[in-house]
Amino acid sequence: MTERLRRAPRVRVPSGTGRRGIATVMAAAFALTVSGALPTPAGPARDSGDVVREGLRRLVQDDRFPAALATTTDRDGRAHTYAAGVADVTTGAKVPADGQVRAGSNTKAFTATVVLQLVGEGRVALDAPIERYLPKLVRGATADGRHITVRQLLQHTSGLPNYTDYLGDFAAYRHTHLPPRALLDLALAHRALFAPGTSWSYSNTNYLLAGLLVERVTGRPLAEALTHRVIDRIGLRHTYVPGPGDERLREPHPEGYQPSGTAGPLTDVTEEDPAWAGAAGALVSTPGDLNRFFRALLGGALLRPAQLAEMRRTVPTAGLWPGARYGLGLIGTPLRCGGVMWGHGGDIPGYRTRTGVTDDGRAVTVAVTADPAPAPKTPDHALSLLDTALCA
Repeated sequence: MTERLRRAPRVRVPSGTGRRGIATVMAAAFALTVSGALPTPAGPARDSGDVVREGLRRLVQDDRFPAALATTTDRDGRAHTYAAGVADVTTGAKVPADGQVRAGSNTKAFTATVVLQLVGEGRVALDAPIERYLPKLVRGATADGRHITVRQLLQHTSGLPNYTDYLGDFAAYRHTHLPPRALLDLALAHRALFAPGTSWSYSNTNYLLAGLLVERVTGRPLAEALTHRVIDRIGLRHTYVPGPGDERLREPHPEGYQPSGTAGPLTDVTEEDPAWAGAAGALVSTPGDLNRFFRALLGGALLRPAQLAEMRRTVPTAGLWPGARYGLGLIGTPLRCGGVMWGHGGDIPGYRTRTGVTDDGRAVTVAVTADPAPAPKTPDHALSLLDTALCA
């Protein structure tokens, strides 16, 4: 998540950019905040497999990530996996093909999908205030759920402060189970960033509330709703939502690391209780499963046409990367070769993932096994690699 969830600067939504007037133009944070850089221009056209292999090699050699993994999927659904580096810096173990990673803020796309399914079923109104579903819950220093809509939560235009800005040192809560209500109270103790609908700012608090909305409307835990409505429905065999105290990754995986300062050693942070990330970033998945999810989502296998169209209706962002526009749990980024790649991305201590799928079904997911980056001030070459691979 980090995407932990770094807080992005606000961007003002132009006046007149209403629900029907916002143009459609990936996350983590991916967050739980997602951050990135402009795709770098590529040279002459090359085989996409060679492009990905070279990109992963550079992520390990130049950017000092212990491991880098990728899965590419072509228009016909054929997948190819790639890896570089080592799964464990102590043992030098081989990186497992399509290994599990913490997917961070890619979780937001799953959560938004379930909310939009409920919209399609007539159980949630997208432009209704969150107060209708969670009465008297959103009452803060200057926040009021009577004036914040479901759409604004999913779109990050609510103005709600980001609870992860106030969690402090990761080591202090890494093995602590933090429930949603405690995290919400932490956020609401601070002033709203702006009036709902007047600007944009990435806030994990929005998706914490979206998860509570799903639980209230369905009467079931969020993990059960995500599993039944998304994960099992499209056969994501290596994806799951960790339960309370479920700190280890269940299948073969590379270890995730956190740098100790700008030149210090790497600390293995693979094991953690991700309840603090919750509906905004707790998911565990693989690059291959993330490709399958975003291909199914954009292909109409999870949402009705009207709700998918709403998901793709985007607004400008700040703090992500140039050209990025945010829909409802979905980020659109223009490709240098034309068209748009859709996805989200996610940063959470130990792992970064970047996801991109085109409208014709080509998909690439890249994961690296450290967050923050071991090399300080390194451009987001994982994000750039998505553009290079999709345009090869």
